[in-house]
Amino acid sequence: MKKYYVNKNAQNNGDHEVHTGDCKYLPDTSNRKYLGEFSSCKEAVKEAKKDYSQSNGCKTCSNECHTS
Repeated sequence: MKKYYVNKNAQNNGDHEVHTGDCKYLPDTSNRKYLGEFSSCKEAVKEAKKDYSQSNGCKTCSNECHTS
């Protein structure tokens, strides 16, 4: 299980990226929302979409959930 966070600030394309707690691109604490502990990024992205309908996995730490 890993801890997942979603970036409160959208990317240029409108996506709110989902990151693991150990990602080098993890946003500052003021710019992220804790999603919980999940066994995969798919569950974390699903949770993030409850607040941000346009959520996407980080290309670096959640690549299997990243869509371009």
